[in-house]
Amino acid sequence: MIQNGHFSRRHVLTAFLICGAILFAWSQKPPGRTSPGAFQGVYLTSWSAGSPARIRRVIELAQAGRINTVVIDIKDATGYVAYATTAPDAARYGARRVTIRDVDSLLGRLHREGLYVIARIVVFQDPRLALARPELAVHQHLEAPPAESDGAGAALRPAAVLWLDRKHLAWIDPASREAWSYNAALAKEALSRGFDEINFDYVRFPSDGDLKQMEFPVWDGATPKREVIRRFFAYVRREMPDAVLSADLFGLSTVNHDDLGIGQVIEDAYPFFDYVCPMVYPSHFAAGFLGFPNPAEQPYRVVNYSLGSAGKRLRNARPVRGRLRPWLQDFNIGARYDKDRVEAQIKAVQDALGDAYAGYLLWSPSNNYTEEALAVIPRSSSPIPGPAAAPDYAAPSSRSRSR
Repeated sequence: MIQNGHFSRRHVLTAFLICGAILFAWSQKPPGRTSPGAFQGVYLTSWSAGSPARIRRVIELAQAGRINTVVIDIKDATGYVAYATTAPDAARYGARRVTIRDVDSLLGRLHREGLYVIARIVVFQDPRLALARPELAVHQHLEAPPAESDGAGAALRPAAVLWLDRKHLAWIDPASREAWSYNAALAKEALSRGFDEINFDYVRFPSDGDLKQMEFPVWDGATPKREVIRRFFAYVRREMPDAVLSADLFGLSTVNHDDLGIGQVIEDAYPFFDYVCPMVYPSHFAAGFLGFPNPAEQPYRVVNYSLGSAGKRLRNARPVRGRLRPWLQDFNIGARYDKDRVEAQIKAVQDALGDAYAGYLLWSPSNNYTEEALAVIPRSSSPIPGPAAAPDYAAPSSRSRSR
């Protein structure tokens, strides 16, 4: 007991032991929980993340000093959540499909190897949610059928048919607040599990398929698409004010000033995300971009031009929270992407952003990466510097294909 305002030896000893336990627990925090000075990252599907062989390979790359970051799908374009999520709506929607059996152990292992681990969430391309909640999904326009009656004089309307993109995948109306809440809940749970960052992808309106046949149950058609997407950006930041968040944007958002027909304007992302991740894959720029018949054969020029433009726009934007951290191509579309072409993209980012360089992420659908293109990371990494001026480039108009 404490008597007459004095602490007994027992109380002093107890306090000492508690402080010691807290300090010990803090010292045992796994490494990799702060943002790297410059990201060198690779992407893994949830299937790869559930494969011991694939995880060993990622750890080998980390141990060799080639990477410091890994991005893992926790909800991909199928709409399924990759681990045993406790989010109640995921169970209600039948959206749980466990491909990562023990996500907590996986995160612990990756963190012990010094890896920064990002959870990727595909947002509005979500066939699972569309089937479970068709009233939130984009519908196929149906011509009015011949007048029918239910026998009581009321007209019958045909059941809504889900609209599908060219990959035959269904989409959620980007204006649906219930969809926003669902994805935010998944993100919050991922953060509570120990993911270091949430990466939101497919944060846009559909870009391919028979777009003229789309009908939106929530979007009023009058609010600009750009404003719908900007409101979603603001919503997730309000829901997770202290979390590290990033968003993937079309590569053309770096050079186009319209919303590309999908609601993405790069300045709208800068105030809300810690990292803005344009997908500047050279193969995804149309023939004629910068005068090149095949932009995929010009990785340095395409990436340098795009990131130079994005850097200038970042410098001029107000307010700004985010830094640029592009996705780069490590797959063979348009050209064979070998060591030289992957290295050319990396150098292009460094040259375009200068002191504002914050690294890059590599995308390979097969999850096989060109190791020899990855420079060995220095053991000591300085904090990420603030944005710097970028070259003053004009912005041509072009269209790109989605990821």
